[in-house]
Amino acid sequence: MTAQPAAELAQSLLTRGDRAGAIAIASAAADRGDADAMFMIAIWRLVGDLVPRDLPVARDLLARARQSGHRDAALTEVALTANGTGAPADWAAALALIERAAPHDEIAAHHLALVQAMNLLPDGAPRELPSCDRLSDAPRVTLFRSAFTPDECAHLARAVADIIEPSVVVDPATGRHVQHPIRTSDGAVIGPTRESLAVTAINRRIAAMAGIDIRQGEPIQVLRYTPGQQYRLHSDALPGMGNQRIATAIIYLNQGFAGGETDFPDLHIRVIPRGGDTIIFDNVLPDGRPDLRMRHAGLPISHGTKWVATRWIRARPYDPWTATD
Repeated sequence: MTAQPAAELAQSLLTRGDRAGAIAIASAAADRGDADAMFMIAIWRLVGDLVPRDLPVARDLLARARQSGHRDAALTEVALTANGTGAPADWAAALALIERAAPHDEIAAHHLALVQAMNLLPDGAPRELPSCDRLSDAPRVTLFRSAFTPDECAHLARAVADIIEPSVVVDPATGRHVQHPIRTSDGAVIGPTRESLAVTAINRRIAAMAGIDIRQGEPIQVLRYTPGQQYRLHSDALPGMGNQRIATAIIYLNQGFAGGETDFPDLHIRVIPRGGDTIIFDNVLPDGRPDLRMRHAGLPISHGTKWVATRWIRARPYDPWTATD
């Protein structure tokens, strides 16, 4: 009779509520060099729920699991190496890791092909920026034409395919999750562990287009709108936020739908979505206060499905692991 793998046993103990037993089983297996157990504990160290969060330790465990042939650990290590989780960001090291994994992993090979198709500098930044139209100078609203390729746009949408769900907020009276009153789309965030090397390159392109440090961007949020869904009139700058959302980048990931224009009623600007185009606009006044003229809406979809990717840009570097304002 074959013994149950340690990671499966640890997971079954967790399901039964035996946290201490799960940790003991996984830790002992990891010490013996079990790649699945090392990967499991690495994820626990990233999440910080079952055991205290320790990003450098998680990175070390991922490297050990990858060296033992664990493919998911290899891809996660690439993501964290590129985006600077647990150690300074190192594009060259991340590229070397994905090149090493590609011959043995179809997913890694696909990610590498996406990156190789990009015109990048040695640090992963774009060599040149897409053409743009300034729709408004003050406040700034800029439309970048064909800023991202269809393959890049599809990659962003697929990055959340397994986790996308209806947009919700917490009802302060009941503590329950209820439908978002402003955004009726489905959505999900490409968090640090899901940031493939291609996503990191996309984030670097957004930073270059916006003229900011890449660390000022929040993780990309992907939204899907079906007929009748919309993002009602709102402002991305939030009152009382210490590290304010000073700007927003919206990538239109597809076309072939009707409706869904991005409308700035106070500026008399309405942007018709086209796959690959991107708009970047300021949310605040020169003194940092929210600019009320920058209220905007994603108008309802009347036919088809609209996909967008949004990256909110903060005034100062933003740490997705602490998620403080």
